[in-house]
Amino acid sequence: MSEEEKQQEQILFKIGNTKCNRLHRWSPYCHLCSYHNKHLYLNRKGFFSINAMIAWDHDMNIRFMNARYAGSTHDSFVWNNSSLKACLEAAHQNGDQNSIYLGDSGYPLSPYLLTPFRHAESGTRESIFNKKHAKARNVERTIGVLKCRFRCLLSARKMRYDPAKVTSVINICCALHNICKKFRIGDPEEAETFFDAVVPLEPINENGNGSPGERRRRQIADALM
Repeated sequence: MSEEEKQQEQILFKIGNTKCNRLHRWSPYCHLCSYHNKHLYLNRKGFFSINAMIAWDHDMNIRFMNARYAGSTHDSFVWNNSSLKACLEAAHQNGDQNSIYLGDSGYPLSPYLLTPFRHAESGTRESIFNKKHAKARNVERTIGVLKCRFRCLLSARKMRYDPAKVTSVINICCALHNICKKFRIGDPEEAETFFDAVVPLEPINENGNGSPGERRRRQIADALM
């Protein structure tokens, strides 16, 4: 992300000194030849994987990784049972109104987790918000860099280990990635393009137009006009 893009992001998503991070689900491939519970790892797209939840900041530092659930686990279950949600919820209840994460439409809207508007018409403020939201999340770049830096994570290279070891490999790769960022080791020049269309298994309830999350999202959408 260029310095100009970072400045634009700060203007668009730092309302009232809001600290903005990103949240996304990711399905690293794993190859399970004889694992006894392998059916639990068959995800909705038809391949064996881990359902990993990853969060990062504008400099692509990974702030949170949960890679311990099987591929068939529902995204909402991973989120609702994560320490990240508990931490954000507690901080919000204790008066922190300025920390938010950007999540895709598979996650529930809340004051600390902003998701895109559903069914936004082209040219509307909702559509403009969604475009800025997608650009700021920068999913393709961040996960692409991680997978290219540690090529065992590439889609074409299914990890031939038991799930517990796959989880350990993913966690270690994320830790090493952050060390690379801290010591300013350059990102790989050619990063695999990451694309993961969000197909929720069930509609996400956004709790109506009067919810705190909707009011927060509307405030930012209005500020973009």
